[in-house]
Amino acid sequence: MEASPDTVVTIDYTLKGDNEEVIDTSEGREPLSYLHGHGNIVPGLEKALQGKAEGDELSVTVEPEEGYGPHRPELVQNVSMEAFAGIGEVEPGMKFNAESAQGPLIVTVTKIEGEQVTIDANHDLAGKDLNFDVTIRDVRKASQQELEQGKVAG
Repeated sequence: MEASPDTVVTIDYTLKGDNEEVIDTSEGREPLSYLHGHGNIVPGLEKALQGKAEGDELSVTVEPEEGYGPHRPELVQNVSMEAFAGIGEVEPGMKFNAESAQGPLIVTVTKIEGEQVTIDANHDLAGKDLNFDVTIRDVRKASQQELEQGKVAG
């Protein structure tokens, strides 16, 4: 069976950045299972896996537009340290939940200068090429429950 809409695809994967550092991997963990054609993984990887079958191996580079999107400068802002009242020490790299007009999002503190804190609401991988090495372990028809939920059961 080939990866196509409404199939469950199980993969082993390693994701690397442009400098070959490993960002994420299924090595040492359970393989990743997802519902193909339902937006459960980044679009560029899903497109690359379309038509592939159990045992297939591939390496694919997913550009930002097909991954986590371009880095959007308008999602970087300076806010007052007062926005973090009640939190002990605020340091670069810390992540916080925030509310926006579009709903909840996660922001990362990138810089602190005096009472000004720079936060970035871009995904950590926005604007970056994603280099995947993938082995397809299994492809099966999705259950009715999985189709109704739009994701793999369990």
